[in-house]
Amino acid sequence: MRTLLTTLVSFSIIFFISTSGNYLFAQNTLEKYVEEGLENNLVLSQKNVSWEKAMIGLQSAKSLYLPAVAFQTTYSTADGGRNIPLPLGDLLNGVYATLNQLTQTQSFPQLENEEINFFPKNYYDAKIRTTVPIINSDIHYAVKVNEQQIVLKEFELEIYKRELIKNIKAAYYNYLSALKAVEIYESTLGLAEEGKRVNEKLYESGKGLPVYVMRSESEIAQANAELSQAKQQSENAKLYFNSLLNRASDLPIDTSFYAEEELLHAQQLLHKEIETDRREELAGLKQVRSINESLLEKDERYFLPKLSGFLDLGSQAEGMKFNDQSRYYMVGLQLDIPIFSGLRNKYKIKEAKLELKNSQLQFDDAKRQLELSANVSKNKLKSSFETYYASQERLKAAAAYQRLIDRGFKAGVNSFIESIDARNQLTSAQLATQINLYNVLSAAAELERELNSNQDINP
Repeated sequence: MRTLLTTLVSFSIIFFISTSGNYLFAQNTLEKYVEEGLENNLVLSQKNVSWEKAMIGLQSAKSLYLPAVAFQTTYSTADGGRNIPLPLGDLLNGVYATLNQLTQTQSFPQLENEEINFFPKNYYDAKIRTTVPIINSDIHYAVKVNEQQIVLKEFELEIYKRELIKNIKAAYYNYLSALKAVEIYESTLGLAEEGKRVNEKLYESGKGLPVYVMRSESEIAQANAELSQAKQQSENAKLYFNSLLNRASDLPIDTSFYAEEELLHAQQLLHKEIETDRREELAGLKQVRSINESLLEKDERYFLPKLSGFLDLGSQAEGMKFNDQSRYYMVGLQLDIPIFSGLRNKYKIKEAKLELKNSQLQFDDAKRQLELSANVSKNKLKSSFETYYASQERLKAAAAYQRLIDRGFKAGVNSFIESIDARNQLTSAQLATQINLYNVLSAAAELERELNSNQDINP
């Protein structure tokens, strides 16, 4: 007896573990699809590229602090223009002649008067110039603004990720709903075919009418049309879901999904407080405001001087000569102090202040809109639950009514019209229940998005 009990307990444990594993696997199906969408979605990839561009912009701004080295050269030649007369012979020849007489030598030759032209002939100047900023507030604010823009891009990326999660879940629920509709219409078609078979038997036995057979054929044709439309809707839902995940359109979708656990999660969402302060949208608008503050601060400090240094290593001479006399170096500082610029800086400051005010107004308006949207989503989920529970009761009543009418029709108590009406009521109740179920889950996904409580987007 003890051995038998031990065996039963062991079997129960193994069965529980195996079924729990299957259940957890099914619940993780949607999460795996969400992860796949976050990894492969094309729009998300584009936003990642925008973020990388912002990072490169920051690196470019920081590189302005580094020295810049450039090779510069000029070549020119000219003739004509003004000349500078130098009367060297008139000034010195008399003195040189006297000196030659006194020294009894010819050590002091006679000189010719000269003229020097202003323009150089066959002149070049080649140099390597190194410049480095020493004091420049524009570079500081360029780096600061680029850093803030990177944070803004990160918020935009997170916003799209959360929207993508919501859309993937809604598309998945829509696909499951479409598949359920196909199953319901297939069942309806089976009932219609069974009704036709019964009416044919009754007609053959002299208890039925030919019009009932014709009506059965009409019901079968209508069921086929509805089934075809439901299959087309499920195919469209599949195409949209695969496009969100950037997958091949014909790839199958895993439908191992338990709605009960998600319904429990949806009920838990209703008890959560609405807090919009955690929304990335507001954080992004705060970042926009910070960027505008930095730009205003930059404009208000336009009067700060800019100081830079330079070093030239080069050669310059006429006749393309290159020797010790042509080579040179030059070190210097350049100071730039703004004095007056036609009041342009004043206007820029006013414009920056208006931008800052506008960003604050956008923040206040967005906060109110997000609070409104969250409350609407919460009310929508409540209403979806109520509609779903009502459709369940309607389905129970329709199923019981259809069973009674079907038995009565076969017994000759109820008419064929009553059986058709009962079957239509059952089909309508089944469709409504399935649609309302996935409406609840879609509303829960929407409320998750509004509460920022969907799965971690930064694994």
